[in-house]
Amino acid sequence: MHVPPQAFDFQPLGRVVFEPGGLNRLGEVVRELGGTRILLVTDPGLAHAGHPQRAEKAIRAAGLAVFTFDGVKENPTEREVAAGVVYARTNAIDAIVAVGGGSSMDCAKGINFILTNGGRMADYKGFGRATKPMLPSVGVPTTSGTGSEAQCYALITDEKTHLKMACGDKKAAFRVSILDPEVTRSQPKVVTAVTGIDAVAHAIESFVCTRRNPLSHMYALAAFRHLEPNFERVIAHPDDLDARAAMLLGAHFSGMAIESAMLGVCHSCANPLTAHYGLTHGVAIGVMLPHVIRFNAACDPVIEGLYAELLGGHGPTNGQPAGDILANRISELLSHIGLPKTLKECGVSDTILPLLAEEANQQWTARFNPRPVTEVEILKLYHSAW
Repeated sequence: MHVPPQAFDFQPLGRVVFEPGGLNRLGEVVRELGGTRILLVTDPGLAHAGHPQRAEKAIRAAGLAVFTFDGVKENPTEREVAAGVVYARTNAIDAIVAVGGGSSMDCAKGINFILTNGGRMADYKGFGRATKPMLPSVGVPTTSGTGSEAQCYALITDEKTHLKMACGDKKAAFRVSILDPEVTRSQPKVVTAVTGIDAVAHAIESFVCTRRNPLSHMYALAAFRHLEPNFERVIAHPDDLDARAAMLLGAHFSGMAIESAMLGVCHSCANPLTAHYGLTHGVAIGVMLPHVIRFNAACDPVIEGLYAELLGGHGPTNGQPAGDILANRISELLSHIGLPKTLKECGVSDTILPLLAEEANQQWTARFNPRPVTEVEILKLYHSAW
């Protein structure tokens, strides 16, 4: 089936340094950006792996001052951002470095918004609402998951509603991303699993969303081809640097695909599960993803064809639809990496599903799902996942 290319308007965000041991180049990279007093934003749990300490050492070796803010929590709220802003102002910082997972990246971007433009995070919900210049920043991901280092959005949780606010601006993007597969070796198996399935979902959802275009198509396909064959390998052999490198690149390509396009209803369904039950984002994503794939493929030959392309073919295999094959492959991965496959296993009550559907329907990514959804369809997805 011939599908004409969709129009797009793409603005590459910044420099990408991919290199084992790349963290050691952090000081020179920040100095090239003109930074002299550096705010290092990180997760306190990373101290045992030594990554923040190595980052501090690299920055100091370049003759720069470094001030470490490790008050980042999972799914950062405005409270953590505000604390980081106070710390940054106190130390008169002029550049920002994030070392950690998606939460550290998001918090660093949030701090940059408020430090340079004032106000509250809610003021920047949406895109392009920062009117003043922002500080140069560098992102060093320690997980192969969110791809946040490749995106200009900060996801900050509203403390009252527990919903995530997407605050985007090209000025908030990291000027440089350092992808060092060696730092991902320290991830516990469960972190590798939950961040990896999130990256896989990013590739799949961005590949079929309504804002897909030739560039996002290229990034998402490359992401999936890096992630899918290496996921089980990296779980079985966590010290395999080649597998780690493939996962890190795949996660980054997924982030670039999102930046070029968007996501879908799977992510909309995951966020209320995190808000109400504290489910780790990747766990919620993994449970919902096979059901979303089947839902999207049903009665839509274009989406079915795209799923077939992800799988490396151009049509059904042995009469089985590509959507079913892909959904089964995700379920197989979940079993292999030890993640739950139903909401019931996660302790979710079926009585709360209507409320979850109502909240998921308010999430912005649902609007870009390739098959239109309302609260009714989302409730059916939750029931099938339960």
